[in-house]
Amino acid sequence: MPQRAPLQLSHDEMQALGAQALKLVIHHFETNRENPVAVTLPRAQTERMLRTALPEQATPVRELVDILARDVFPNALKSDHPRFYAFVPSPTNFVSVIGDLLISGHNLFAGHWMAASAAGQIEINVIDWLNELVGFPKEGGGILVSGGSMANLSAIAAARESRLGGPNEKAIVYCSDQTHSSMAKGLRILGFRPGQKRTIATDHGLRLSIPALEAAIAEDRAAGRLPFCVVANGGTTNTGAVDPLGPLADVCAREKLWLHVDGAYGAAAVITERGRAALAGMERADSITLDPHKWLFQPYELGCLLVRDASVLQQAFRVEDEDHADYLEDVTRHVQHDVNFYECGVQLTRSFKALKLWLSMRAFGLGEFRRAIESGFEMADHAERTLRAAGTWEVVTPSQMGVVTFRWRDATKTDAQIDAITRETVDLMREDGYALVMSTALNGRAVLRLCPINPATNTGEIEETIARLGRFSAAVGADV
Repeated sequence: MPQRAPLQLSHDEMQALGAQALKLVIHHFETNRENPVAVTLPRAQTERMLRTALPEQATPVRELVDILARDVFPNALKSDHPRFYAFVPSPTNFVSVIGDLLISGHNLFAGHWMAASAAGQIEINVIDWLNELVGFPKEGGGILVSGGSMANLSAIAAARESRLGGPNEKAIVYCSDQTHSSMAKGLRILGFRPGQKRTIATDHGLRLSIPALEAAIAEDRAAGRLPFCVVANGGTTNTGAVDPLGPLADVCAREKLWLHVDGAYGAAAVITERGRAALAGMERADSITLDPHKWLFQPYELGCLLVRDASVLQQAFRVEDEDHADYLEDVTRHVQHDVNFYECGVQLTRSFKALKLWLSMRAFGLGEFRRAIESGFEMADHAERTLRAAGTWEVVTPSQMGVVTFRWRDATKTDAQIDAITRETVDLMREDGYALVMSTALNGRAVLRLCPINPATNTGEIEETIARLGRFSAAVGADV
């Protein structure tokens, strides 16, 4: 009998391991609601549980899966839990999870056409779908990436190349004071100095102020600087606010600036009537960040950069002939007929990311995704109504793009004391385990924030969550 090759399992062993793993995943989907939303362990405890020496000998893989089931998966923030209302939830669907299994199992390299032409066609199709949804023309294109951070970085790289031809120490990017921190990180990685990012004030609705932007552009031009890009928000993480995209597009057209819309969270809502109205003008942008692993219910990691003109990605990321990797010669000889994704973004090695979105879109249809997003709008609306009816909360920002923010109301307490109550309430809620609600800062004050976009969330759970928040805040307030 021939000796088994290294790192291989027999047919029966693979069947048994696959069945064990699939059973674990199905159990998670079926019992997720019954488990605590958030469990975070002290580092000393995780060291005791999971620290091992570098293994020379084998451990039965069934035992290893048991360790994961017992010690790893339960001890986390479960962003796909129906009562996970913090940050931006990532509720998934089982079809896309199977897509991830197929992606890993077949291990397709999707960096260039020669390696995976059919997979490349599916990715082109998915990008075309997303471009159609946001209203981009047929000349549009895009690239699937890990998430919003990489999409935003790639957008600025493309904008700089398109508008300025490359790095320029006089270049200026404009962002609002609500722009996601990934933009600042991306600018730093790309070599922009702090003074090349202008932070523009927002209005009473936390939307980028057009007059403030116009004044900043005029000031920079007068000083000999080179304004080239405006970053707008298509649903901020903090409050769901959408910047005035139509007027911003007018400013950018007049000033010949690139308009990038960071819609990592909110852009997907354009498939609904309410989302389309809120995002009016987004279709006039030069580029859009959209994360399917947020409001299109995909597993991590799946982000996307969409561009109005597909050619700008190759301009920004294609390596010139003298710097081209010699070992890719056979890949590039037919490039005029093929799509090589590594020439449209940062990565050469990249997986078949498009499969899970393609699979679930085909399996459920756009109407089912639309219904799921509409549910998020409705749950946030219900949360706002419940908060107002309780009489003990101040709604700081109303329900918009599936987000509502609020603050404990107590006339006997100072703002600083309410801040302290807010933070302690967050801690008590996390320890309680029923739901996860986190705080954010608005106008220098701590506020609670709900983002109930999981389509499995129901109104009863929203009401119970707010009731518990009220009890915790009242108890904390009695001691402050």
